[in-house]
Amino acid sequence: MEYRIEAGDRAAVVVEVGGALRTFEVAGQEITDGYGPGEIAPSGAGQILAPWPNRIRDGRYTWAGQTYQLAQSEPAYANAIHGLVRWVPWRVADRAPDAVSFSYVSPAQPGYPWELELTTTWSVGPEGLRARHTATNRSGTPAPFGLGAHPYVRLPGVAVDDVVLTVPGERLLVVDGRKLPIGARPVAGTKLDFRTGRRVGATVLDTGFGPVSGGSAVRLSTVDGTPTVTVWADEAFHWWQVFTGDPLAEPRRRRALAVEPMTCPPDAYRSGKDVVTLEPGRTWRGEWGIGTDGVQ
Repeated sequence: MEYRIEAGDRAAVVVEVGGALRTFEVAGQEITDGYGPGEIAPSGAGQILAPWPNRIRDGRYTWAGQTYQLAQSEPAYANAIHGLVRWVPWRVADRAPDAVSFSYVSPAQPGYPWELELTTTWSVGPEGLRARHTATNRSGTPAPFGLGAHPYVRLPGVAVDDVVLTVPGERLLVVDGRKLPIGARPVAGTKLDFRTGRRVGATVLDTGFGPVSGGSAVRLSTVDGTPTVTVWADEAFHWWQVFTGDPLAEPRRRRALAVEPMTCPPDAYRSGKDVVTLEPGRTWRGEWGIGTDGVQ
């Protein structure tokens, strides 16, 4: 099932599978590179990534002295990728013309023996699209937790190469051939320094930036600054992954930018970096969204 929500000239379609975003548009212009009704979400488009975003090496990690093995859901690289909830049906908990709330109870299971109650509320309004998330630990021991989102965004009528991209974060992650971090380096002096905005051009990105604090945003604009699309996230999110989509099959290749807010970086269950320790009975909260200016 899918549901259309709208307010003024803002409209989105959200789906029960994964509690995810299928499309978001402003004044009839597509802001996300979504997918059609009944289509399987391609390349993570619009999905919610929990209880971890991105990848875990070998699907294997240690928590509180115990080692766990997850399914290697990215078999080409022998990684566990993007969590456990993006292909399961979520339940509609509440619905209004401009908002839909989904909920899902993720059961304790091999590799992740904690029960989580998750909610996502999608809403549209004058400020654009907003996603509000909660996660509550319904188990008796502390659980590791992280969350990310995977929207592909674009400026209507503007090619990825011509987008002026602004990305916060003083450092970028250096990855190996399995797309897993092996280090970090300052963005200053590199061709991946987008802190003050620069044209994407032929740059290939599948890159993590951070950490950031206090809320942050990634901005897509034209050379003259209008229109703009902004993906923002609150202080719960410390990292951004930006992907130019070069490995994707046509016609999706370099058609949009995946701009992914993440609470923690790739392989965080192994590194421990920015992993949330979700105590029994406690609830984590986070928000992010997509704003536009000058789209008409």
